[in-house]
Amino acid sequence: MSKGERPGARTGERTGARGRAAARRAAASRAARRKRILFAGAGTALVAVLAVVLIAIRPGASAAPPAGASTGTAAQNLAVARAVTSVPAATFDAVGAGTATGLSATSGQPPLTVDGKPEVLYMGGEFCPYCAAERWALTAALSRFGTFTGLSLIHSSPTDAYPNTPTLSFHGSRYSSKYVAFTPVEWFGEADDASSPFGHVTLENPTAAQTALFDKYANGSIPFVDLGNQYLVPQAQFLPSALAGMTWSQVATAMRTPSSPVAKDIDGAANMLTASICKLTNGQPGGVCSSAGVLAAAG
Repeated sequence: MSKGERPGARTGERTGARGRAAARRAAASRAARRKRILFAGAGTALVAVLAVVLIAIRPGASAAPPAGASTGTAAQNLAVARAVTSVPAATFDAVGAGTATGLSATSGQPPLTVDGKPEVLYMGGEFCPYCAAERWALTAALSRFGTFTGLSLIHSSPTDAYPNTPTLSFHGSRYSSKYVAFTPVEWFGEADDASSPFGHVTLENPTAAQTALFDKYANGSIPFVDLGNQYLVPQAQFLPSALAGMTWSQVATAMRTPSSPVAKDIDGAANMLTASICKLTNGQPGGVCSSAGVLAAAG
C-alpha cells in the first residue's frame, strides 16, 4: 500500500467498477429491448406499406382515374349534368368566342332535318379524347335549345392521346327540343376490338345515311358533327389538354368561371355551335340567339 492510499480504497473502486459494469449491462439490456421494439414496429409498418403498395400496383390498377372511378355514380351523373346544362348566360356572354376553333360551312347541300326540325348529327366514340372534349361543348350548346336526360359520365381511353379525359357520354341519353333535333351515335366504346375500323368495340351502328355523311365529310376522323348539313365541326374545336387530371365536377365548375382556360375552350366552342344552330332555327329562341356571347362567336 503506498503512502496516501486510503484503506479500503481499492475495495471501493472494485465495488464502483462492478456497479458501473452492472449499469452498463442494464443500459445495454434496455437498448436491446428498445431495438427489438423498434424492429417489431418497423416490421409492422413495412408490412402495412407493402400492403398499400401491392394494392396500388395490382394488375389493372390506374393512378388516374382511381380504380372504380372510370364511370360516374348516379348522383355524380345528375349533379354534373345539371351544372353543364345550366351554364349562366352571363358566363357565355363573358367568354364570347373564347379560344375555340370555328365551324366550316357546306355549300349547296340539302338540309338535314328530323320531323321538320334541323338536325344536329354527332358520331363519335367513348374511347376518343377529341370526342370527349367536344361532348362538353355540344351538351352546353344544345341545352340552350332543349333538355337532356340520361347523360352519363365516363373517361376516354387510358391508352390513347390525352388519356383518361373526363367527359359525358351520349350513349343511352335522350334529348328533346321544339327547335332542333339531336341525333347522337356513340359508334364505339372504350374496350379494344381489333376487328372494328377504329380498334374498339361497337356500341351503336350508324344508319346507311349517317355513314354516307361520315364518308363524305369526316375524312375518316371522329368526332364528326354535322349541323343541318350546313355547318361542320372540325375534328377538334379545342385540344383536350386543358381537361387533363380534372374530375367531372371540376370541369363543370370551370365551365361556369369565364376566366378559366376550360371556359374559354368549352364555352367558346358552345357559343360557336349555338350561333350555327341559331342560323338553322331562324334565330330562335330569340333570347339565346341575340345574346352577346352568341353574336360574338358568330362574328
